[in-house]
Amino acid sequence: MTTARTVLVTGGNRGIGFSIAEEFVAAGHRVAVTARSGSGPEGALTVRADVTDTASVDAAFAEVERELGPVEVLVSNAGITADTLIMRMSDDDFDRVVDTNLGGSFRVVKRASKGMLKARFGRIVLISSVVGLYGSPGQVNYASSKAGLVGMARSITRELGARGITANVVAPGFIETDMTDALPAEQRAEYLKSIPAGRYATASEVAKVVAWLSSDDAGYISGAVIPVDGGLGMGH
Repeated sequence: MTTARTVLVTGGNRGIGFSIAEEFVAAGHRVAVTARSGSGPEGALTVRADVTDTASVDAAFAEVERELGPVEVLVSNAGITADTLIMRMSDDDFDRVVDTNLGGSFRVVKRASKGMLKARFGRIVLISSVVGLYGSPGQVNYASSKAGLVGMARSITRELGARGITANVVAPGFIETDMTDALPAEQRAEYLKSIPAGRYATASEVAKVVAWLSSDDAGYISGAVIPVDGGLGMGH
Protein backbone atom coordinates (compact mmCIF):
# COMPACT_ATOMS: atom_id res chain seq x y z
CA MET A 1 0.00 0.00 0.00
CA THR A 2 1.42 3.35 -1.00
CA THR A 3 1.56 6.15 1.60
CA ALA A 4 -1.55 8.35 1.72
CA ARG A 5 -0.61 11.74 0.26
CA THR A 6 -2.15 15.16 -0.30
CA VAL A 7 -2.84 15.35 -4.03
CA LEU A 8 -3.85 18.33 -6.17
CA VAL A 9 -5.16 17.82 -9.70
CA THR A 10 -5.66 20.96 -11.80
CA GLY A 11 -8.63 20.94 -14.16
CA GLY A 12 -10.18 18.09 -12.21
CA ASN A 13 -13.83 18.83 -13.02
CA ARG A 14 -14.08 16.77 -16.23
CA GLY A 15 -12.42 14.32 -18.61
CA ILE A 16 -8.97 13.01 -17.76
CA GLY A 17 -8.53 15.29 -14.73
CA PHE A 18 -11.78 14.03 -13.17
CA SER A 19 -10.70 10.39 -13.69
CA ILE A 20 -7.26 11.06 -12.21
CA ALA A 21 -8.84 12.61 -9.11
CA GLU A 22 -11.25 9.65 -8.84
CA GLU A 23 -8.34 7.20 -9.00
CA PHE A 24 -6.51 8.97 -6.15
CA VAL A 25 -9.68 9.17 -4.01
CA ALA A 26 -10.25 5.43 -4.52
CA ALA A 27 -6.68 4.73 -3.39
CA GLY A 28 -7.28 6.56 -0.10
CA HIS A 29 -5.39 9.81 -0.73
CA ARG A 30 -6.45 13.31 0.36
CA VAL A 31 -7.48 14.83 -2.95
CA ALA A 32 -8.20 18.37 -4.11
CA VAL A 33 -9.01 19.57 -7.62
CA THR A 34 -8.94 23.02 -9.14
CA ALA A 35 -11.74 24.04 -11.45
CA ARG A 36 -12.98 27.25 -12.99
CA SER A 37 -16.50 25.78 -12.93
CA GLY A 38 -18.14 22.49 -11.93
CA SER A 39 -16.58 20.22 -9.34
CA GLY A 40 -14.37 17.18 -8.90
CA PRO A 41 -15.45 13.66 -7.99
CA GLU A 42 -17.14 12.75 -4.71
CA GLY A 43 -14.62 12.70 -1.88
CA ALA A 44 -12.42 15.41 -3.41
CA LEU A 45 -12.19 19.04 -2.30
CA THR A 46 -12.93 21.44 -5.17
CA VAL A 47 -11.19 24.82 -5.13
CA ARG A 48 -11.69 27.62 -7.63
CA ALA A 49 -8.59 28.58 -9.57
CA ASP A 50 -7.54 30.16 -12.82
CA VAL A 51 -4.07 28.80 -13.66
CA THR A 52 -3.26 31.88 -15.76
CA ASP A 53 -3.44 34.03 -12.61
CA THR A 54 -0.67 33.72 -10.00
CA ALA A 55 -2.76 35.21 -7.17
CA SER A 56 -5.58 32.78 -7.94
CA VAL A 57 -3.16 29.82 -7.90
CA ASP A 58 -1.69 31.00 -4.60
CA ALA A 59 -5.14 31.32 -3.00
CA ALA A 60 -6.14 27.83 -4.21
CA PHE A 61 -2.98 26.28 -2.74
CA ALA A 62 -3.51 28.14 0.56
CA GLU A 63 -7.02 26.67 0.77
CA VAL A 64 -5.79 23.12 0.04
CA GLU A 65 -2.99 23.48 2.61
CA ARG A 66 -5.48 24.66 5.22
CA GLU A 67 -7.94 21.82 4.56
CA LEU A 68 -5.69 18.88 3.64
CA GLY A 69 -2.07 19.83 4.31
CA PRO A 70 0.85 20.69 1.99
CA VAL A 71 0.56 19.34 -1.55
CA GLU A 72 2.80 16.29 -1.99
CA VAL A 73 1.54 15.14 -5.40
CA LEU A 74 0.76 17.69 -8.11
CA VAL A 75 -0.92 16.69 -11.37
CA SER A 76 -0.94 19.61 -13.80
CA ASN A 77 -3.75 18.79 -16.18
CA ALA A 78 -5.68 22.04 -16.80
CA GLY A 79 -5.62 22.81 -20.50
CA ILE A 80 -7.48 24.43 -23.38
CA THR A 81 -7.45 24.28 -27.17
CA ALA A 82 -8.09 26.89 -29.86
CA ASP A 83 -7.49 24.91 -33.03
CA THR A 84 -7.04 26.57 -36.40
CA LEU A 85 -4.47 26.52 -39.20
CA ILE A 86 -1.39 28.67 -38.61
CA MET A 87 -2.30 31.16 -41.37
CA ARG A 88 -5.57 31.87 -39.52
CA MET A 89 -4.24 31.60 -35.95
CA SER A 90 -4.32 34.93 -34.15
CA ASP A 91 -1.71 36.01 -31.63
CA ASP A 92 -4.42 35.70 -29.01
CA ASP A 93 -5.23 32.08 -30.04
CA PHE A 94 -1.56 31.24 -29.59
CA ASP A 95 -0.94 33.20 -26.40
CA ARG A 96 -4.05 31.98 -24.56
CA VAL A 97 -3.31 28.30 -25.18
CA VAL A 98 0.38 28.59 -24.28
CA ASP A 99 -0.35 30.73 -21.21
CA THR A 100 -2.90 28.21 -19.88
CA ASN A 101 -1.21 24.92 -20.78
CA LEU A 102 2.46 25.79 -20.32
CA GLY A 103 2.33 28.95 -18.18
CA GLY A 104 -0.33 27.37 -15.95
CA SER A 105 1.91 24.37 -15.32
CA PHE A 106 4.81 26.68 -14.45
CA ARG A 107 2.69 28.60 -11.93
CA VAL A 108 1.32 25.54 -10.13
CA VAL A 109 4.68 23.73 -10.09
CA LYS A 110 6.45 26.79 -8.72
CA ARG A 111 3.89 27.13 -5.92
CA ALA A 112 3.90 23.39 -5.09
CA SER A 113 7.69 23.15 -5.05
CA LYS A 114 7.94 25.27 -1.85
CA GLY A 115 6.21 22.63 0.28
CA MET A 116 7.89 19.75 -1.56
CA LEU A 117 11.36 21.15 -0.90
CA LYS A 118 10.54 21.52 2.80
CA ALA A 119 9.24 17.93 2.96
CA ARG A 120 12.05 16.59 0.74
CA PHE A 121 9.36 14.67 -1.13
CA GLY A 122 7.29 15.47 -4.19
CA ARG A 123 5.67 13.95 -7.23
CA ILE A 124 4.98 16.25 -10.17
CA VAL A 125 3.10 14.83 -13.16
CA LEU A 126 2.51 17.07 -16.17
CA ILE A 127 -0.26 15.95 -18.53
CA SER A 128 0.94 16.50 -22.08
CA SER A 129 -0.38 14.87 -25.27
CA VAL A 130 0.82 12.63 -28.08
CA VAL A 131 0.36 15.78 -30.21
CA GLY A 132 3.19 17.48 -28.30
CA LEU A 133 5.84 15.36 -30.03
CA TYR A 134 3.89 13.90 -32.96
CA GLY A 135 2.41 17.18 -34.18
CA SER A 136 -1.04 17.86 -35.55
CA PRO A 137 -2.28 20.24 -38.27
CA GLY A 138 -4.31 23.08 -36.82
CA GLN A 139 -2.70 22.71 -33.42
CA VAL A 140 0.54 24.70 -33.59
CA ASN A 141 -0.38 26.47 -30.32
CA TYR A 142 -1.53 23.34 -28.47
CA ALA A 143 1.35 21.12 -29.68
CA SER A 144 3.91 23.79 -28.73
CA SER A 145 2.42 24.15 -25.24
CA LYS A 146 2.39 20.37 -24.73
CA ALA A 147 5.93 19.84 -26.08
CA GLY A 148 7.15 22.56 -23.72
CA LEU A 149 6.10 20.42 -20.74
CA VAL A 150 8.86 17.93 -21.61
CA GLY A 151 11.56 20.58 -21.25
CA MET A 152 9.88 21.77 -18.06
CA ALA A 153 9.81 18.32 -16.42
CA ARG A 154 13.44 17.61 -17.37
CA SER A 155 14.66 20.96 -16.07
CA ILE A 156 12.73 20.48 -12.80
CA THR A 157 14.30 17.01 -12.50
CA ARG A 158 17.80 18.49 -12.80
CA GLU A 159 16.98 21.28 -10.32
CA LEU A 160 15.07 19.33 -7.67
CA GLY A 161 15.93 15.66 -8.26
CA ALA A 162 18.30 15.45 -5.30
CA ARG A 163 15.51 16.53 -2.89
CA GLY A 164 13.25 13.50 -3.33
CA ILE A 165 11.14 15.26 -5.97
CA THR A 166 10.32 13.67 -9.32
CA ALA A 167 8.82 15.36 -12.40
CA ASN A 168 7.40 13.30 -15.24
CA VAL A 169 5.23 13.77 -18.29
CA VAL A 170 2.28 11.58 -19.24
CA ALA A 171 1.35 11.90 -22.93
CA PRO A 172 -2.13 10.53 -23.63
CA GLY A 173 -3.24 9.77 -27.17
CA PHE A 174 -6.89 9.87 -28.15
CA ILE A 175 -9.10 9.40 -25.10
CA GLU A 176 -12.85 8.94 -24.87
CA THR A 177 -13.82 12.32 -23.37
CA ASP A 178 -16.28 15.06 -24.20
CA MET A 179 -13.49 16.78 -26.17
CA THR A 180 -13.08 13.80 -28.57
CA ASP A 181 -16.85 13.13 -28.64
CA ALA A 182 -17.24 16.54 -30.26
CA LEU A 183 -15.15 15.50 -33.30
CA PRO A 184 -16.94 14.71 -36.58
CA ALA A 185 -17.48 10.97 -37.17
CA GLU A 186 -15.19 10.79 -40.23
CA GLN A 187 -12.37 12.47 -38.30
CA ARG A 188 -12.80 9.97 -35.45
CA ALA A 189 -12.66 7.06 -37.93
CA GLU A 190 -9.52 8.54 -39.51
CA TYR A 191 -7.81 8.85 -36.11
CA LEU A 192 -8.78 5.29 -35.22
CA LYS A 193 -7.03 3.96 -38.33
CA SER A 194 -3.75 5.51 -37.15
CA ILE A 195 -3.83 3.91 -33.68
CA PRO A 196 -2.10 0.48 -33.58
CA ALA A 197 -4.29 -0.58 -30.62
CA GLY A 198 -7.35 0.03 -32.82
CA ARG A 199 -9.32 1.86 -30.13
CA TYR A 200 -9.35 5.01 -28.04
CA ALA A 201 -8.09 4.87 -24.45
CA THR A 202 -10.39 5.31 -21.48
CA ALA A 203 -9.62 8.19 -19.14
CA SER A 204 -9.21 5.60 -16.38
CA GLU A 205 -6.26 4.01 -18.23
CA VAL A 206 -4.46 7.36 -18.14
CA ALA A 207 -5.40 7.86 -14.47
CA LYS A 208 -3.84 4.54 -13.43
CA VAL A 209 -0.49 5.48 -15.02
CA VAL A 210 -0.54 8.87 -13.26
CA ALA A 211 -1.33 7.22 -9.91
CA TRP A 212 1.53 4.74 -10.31
CA LEU A 213 4.03 7.49 -11.29
CA SER A 214 2.98 9.35 -8.12
CA SER A 215 3.48 6.33 -5.87
CA ASP A 216 6.35 5.45 -3.54
CA ASP A 217 7.36 2.73 -6.03
CA ALA A 218 8.16 5.25 -8.78
CA GLY A 219 10.72 7.28 -6.83
CA TYR A 220 13.56 6.57 -9.28
CA ILE A 221 11.65 7.64 -12.40
CA SER A 222 12.06 11.28 -13.30
CA GLY A 223 12.23 13.34 -16.47
CA ALA A 224 10.42 10.55 -18.33
CA VAL A 225 7.74 10.91 -20.98
CA ILE A 226 5.26 8.05 -20.61
CA PRO A 227 2.95 7.67 -23.61
CA VAL A 228 -0.54 6.26 -23.05
CA ASP A 229 -1.52 6.28 -26.71
CA GLY A 230 -1.95 2.71 -27.95
CA GLY A 231 1.28 3.03 -29.95
CA LEU A 232 0.18 6.08 -31.96
CA GLY A 233 3.27 8.23 -31.38
CA MET A 234 5.93 5.49 -31.15
CA GLY A 235 9.45 6.87 -30.92
CA HIS A 236 8.41 10.52 -30.84
